[in-house]
Amino acid sequence: MSRLYGDVILERFKHPRYFGELDVPDAVHEDVNPLCGDRIRVELRLDPGGGVEAMRYRGDACAISLASADLLAEMVEGRPAREALRLDRQTLLAALQADIRPSRLRCVTLPLDVLRGALASTPEGSDVAQRPQAVEGSAGRRRRDQMDNRS
Repeated sequence: MSRLYGDVILERFKHPRYFGELDVPDAVHEDVNPLCGDRIRVELRLDPGGGVEAMRYRGDACAISLASADLLAEMVEGRPAREALRLDRQTLLAALQADIRPSRLRCVTLPLDVLRGALASTPEGSDVAQRPQAVEGSAGRRRRDQMDNRS
């Protein structure tokens, strides 16, 4: 398994530092990757100045998505929301220190998109609501709803 994922992914998957829930989150967003079923939920607590005081995540997802979420939480805590919004796929890929196949890139970016969705619901991040990444959650929900209606 370590050849498949790399040391950072395995460490963050097996020993997450930010997995869990916040008692009273200021912002929450959840999304799913309809292609594989990975689901990530991000909860944020913001400080009075609009910075990210704490981030926690939960989810039923692959090792890459969960490791990416854990690293992302570490990167955003203590940062202003606007700075957190500037984090990108390349930053996460570098932090993961692994060769990620193109077919698995969505595993890396799902937590990033969920973070953007959570921040879009705050005054500090409301301008991000216009970005496609911040509204992707609705596509996943529509697909889930369609699947539920079939049964």
